[in-house]
Amino acid sequence: MPGYILTGTPGSGKTAILRHLEIDGYPVVEEAATDVIALHQALGRPEPWREPGFADRVLDLQRERRRRAAANTGGVVFHDRSPVCTLALCRYLGLAAPPALLDEIEGMTANRHHERTVFFVRHQGFVEATAARRITFEESLVFERIHELTYREAGFDLADVPAGPLVSRVAAIKEAVDRLRR
Repeated sequence: MPGYILTGTPGSGKTAILRHLEIDGYPVVEEAATDVIALHQALGRPEPWREPGFADRVLDLQRERRRRAAANTGGVVFHDRSPVCTLALCRYLGLAAPPALLDEIEGMTANRHHERTVFFVRHQGFVEATAARRITFEESLVFERIHELTYREAGFDLADVPAGPLVSRVAAIKEAVDRLRR
């Protein structure tokens, strides 16, 4: 099962791209951090990313979603982020990465849970705030750079998905996957 990761800074358009790919028939593994944040905010914890164990909770959900996707598909699947993104988030927040997260990243590269090429969705020049996304555009540029460095350090190749119309971005990803699978 070829698993391609889509990553980038918050607000870059990853979710819209994933929704388009999903509607086009591709299996999608949802991003975990936003869902962990939303759940804990609903439980009355306004900034769960500052709580101990946050990265572990994100990793647990990522693992479960990857397992479910592997059991239910035989074709190309797209992942909205990965444990490498969780490591980038830890670095951005100044948190120590949990050992389980580092082990997961080592395992995902050694066991090829994901393809080596990662689609790096570039920012679009702005960020819209949400309950879970409390980052300014300037902060998002720092976060984008940390993501890029973290993925390269983990041994992944980055395929840029530049800003542009959604249809063009999706087409570029599909064309790249077709080339990579040949």
